[in-house]
Amino acid sequence: MSILIDAETTFIVQGITGREAVNLTRECLDYGTGAKIVGGVTPGRKGRDVHGVPVYDTVAQAVAAHGSPIDGSVVTVPPAFTKDAVFEALENDIKLVVIVTERIPRRDVAQMVELADMRGARIIGPNCLGIIVPDVIKMGGIGGPAKNAAQAYTPGPIGVISRSGGMTTEMSSTLSAASLGQSTAVSIGGDAIIGSTYAELMPFFAADKQTEGIVIYTEPGGRMEAELAKWVIDNDCRMPIVAFMAGRFMDEMPGMSFGHAGTIVEGKEDTAAEKIARLADAGITVAEEISEIPDIMKAKLPAHVEHLKPPGVSVPSWTHGAS
Repeated sequence: MSILIDAETTFIVQGITGREAVNLTRECLDYGTGAKIVGGVTPGRKGRDVHGVPVYDTVAQAVAAHGSPIDGSVVTVPPAFTKDAVFEALENDIKLVVIVTERIPRRDVAQMVELADMRGARIIGPNCLGIIVPDVIKMGGIGGPAKNAAQAYTPGPIGVISRSGGMTTEMSSTLSAASLGQSTAVSIGGDAIIGSTYAELMPFFAADKQTEGIVIYTEPGGRMEAELAKWVIDNDCRMPIVAFMAGRFMDEMPGMSFGHAGTIVEGKEDTAAEKIARLADAGITVAEEISEIPDIMKAKLPAHVEHLKPPGVSVPSWTHGAS
């Protein structure tokens, strides 16, 4: 089992003829998606192919050629054109959009997220590396080349959510080394506005029979941790959750931003100390070091976990891999 994507997921790559997208397409094909990448889109390039994937001028052409709805899209176009590309995907009934592009204007991101909500779709990102189901499929650049992704990610019971693309792989690799494989790992992006937060992804993991625990990588800035803590409490979710909080030193440097655009501490509620306290109140353990995460998780995992999942959690019917 998995969330968001599975072996049957079909997707396209928008901006497929760009240098980054060409490499990304090769990585995904090598990881095992094969014919599940059903097309690519670059205006003016129809009739070409990228590693055997046919290229079209528009998303509508790709959908028509495929002959049935396409599940997802990986968007790699430049920031000035990202909103148009995402709108095009959503208007053609694509329900999962992974936005790799960074430095997109916040107004554009807000409009994309709003339209996705109206269309019953989900955005991952922007400024993210995507989603991976170990040994099954990866959608985006997460994990890098297939051989590297295969080393870092292994199948298992732990869901991973991270604001940092690189740390998604770091945490998963640490878990894999401790014989704790992953059900699904999601790089959600580190921008101030993103399409899917921790709390918004929790219902998917909670409904997934394979997932027995969650590991998250988080940072100072923003309200996502408070939303996660509230979701856990409101839904009486006792699934083991372990977090790692980077950038604790930022509490001594108010008003500063380090790394991701979303790590701007605007008030006390945004500080690492306050976030750690909120997470702890919800029963979420915050590790001091990433290396501690596997042992903490093993100690929290019970022999039987079905009773730990909140009752009545449902996910959108379009979602692959959900149960």
